[in-house]
Amino acid sequence: MGEAAVIPKEKFPVWIQIAIGLVLGCIVGFIAPAFGKELMPLGTAFIKAIKMIVIPLVFSAVAIGIYKMGTDLKRLGKLGGLAFIWFYLSTGICIALGIALSIIFQPGAGVDLGLGAAAKLPGHVGQQVNWTNFFLDMIPDNVIAAMAAQKVIPVLFFAICFGLSLSALNEKAKPMIDVLDTLMHAMFVLCKGIIATAPIAVGAIMAWLCASFGWSLLMAMVKLVGVLYLGLAIVTVCFMILVKFLGESPIGTLKRIMEPLLLAFTTASSEVTLPKHMEILVRAGIPNRVVSFALPLGYTFNLDGSALYQSLAICFLLQAYGHPFDIATIMTVLITTLIANKGTAQVPAGSLVALAIIMQSLGMPLEAMGILVGIDRLMDMGRTTINVYGNTIAALLLWKVAGQGLTDDENGALATQKES
Repeated sequence: MGEAAVIPKEKFPVWIQIAIGLVLGCIVGFIAPAFGKELMPLGTAFIKAIKMIVIPLVFSAVAIGIYKMGTDLKRLGKLGGLAFIWFYLSTGICIALGIALSIIFQPGAGVDLGLGAAAKLPGHVGQQVNWTNFFLDMIPDNVIAAMAAQKVIPVLFFAICFGLSLSALNEKAKPMIDVLDTLMHAMFVLCKGIIATAPIAVGAIMAWLCASFGWSLLMAMVKLVGVLYLGLAIVTVCFMILVKFLGESPIGTLKRIMEPLLLAFTTASSEVTLPKHMEILVRAGIPNRVVSFALPLGYTFNLDGSALYQSLAICFLLQAYGHPFDIATIMTVLITTLIANKGTAQVPAGSLVALAIIMQSLGMPLEAMGILVGIDRLMDMGRTTINVYGNTIAALLLWKVAGQGLTDDENGALATQKES
């Protein structure tokens, strides 16, 4: 085969293929519903493949992430401690906002997927919440058995404890970190292969869904996108208020970082914005070492837009499955999303993997994830933009609160500013 037969990847990216699959799937579902329903096994195979990698991927990724956080906290002291407090606080607020918007606007209401009976909380959690059992269910009696049973919350808990233990071992932990890193990257390769089949899977799932649920499903998808962008607008306003509180101009700050924000929106990728983003913040007067610490770390652990999306998306599916919104459900979504958001930041199609983790923690079937994969690009553009904006706020906050006595020496290292 000659080169002319090869389609350059950048001219026909996977998200465009997925969009085509979504449209074709909807058309097939409406025009030939009987045939559309027969295509579901293709989608089921995709979902099973995602489930196959969730446990090894989330265990290795979360354990390594927690290990790095632990070592950074010891090495960076006050600056690192403040960074991680802010990362978890801002992410938690965004998750809570997503849950609140879901309860207010109910984007998944009216789409009864008829699978509510299959969706239940793990363990002893019920209508009358036994908080003792709720938290005891997080601790696995046998972690291998928990992995085999695909019990995600106990595996997450063990991964956190394991990562913290490794961080306490310092250099002795390196052989195990190498093993986990190899496992994680092998799962990355496998994940990319699975995602490459997403256009076919999404087409099959959408054909089945449209054949089964019709226009109510499409309207719910439109409503979900609208509620997400409303939530992102609220987060933007909150960030602008915080910028004002820190003594900077909200509009001026927004204008200053407009180029990386537009890059993030058009490419749906944070990584391409990093060099320009760092240059702009250093030029704005934030010490280079503060920026060099805050942005790369924030791009891994501070994904505010993604956190909002993940909680909103899981609540959308809960509503579509007819799952009750009790306190136990809300707590499970909040806690699991907070952990999954941090643990899957570097994973290819990380939001999809995070959603699979959260859904499995709730005992929910994963078939309707195809809805979210199909419209993911529309939502990815907005949430990536807020991820970039949120890390601007993180760098500014670290500078104002913990970095005012810091400056860059001639080598670009962080030094203490001496009084004359």
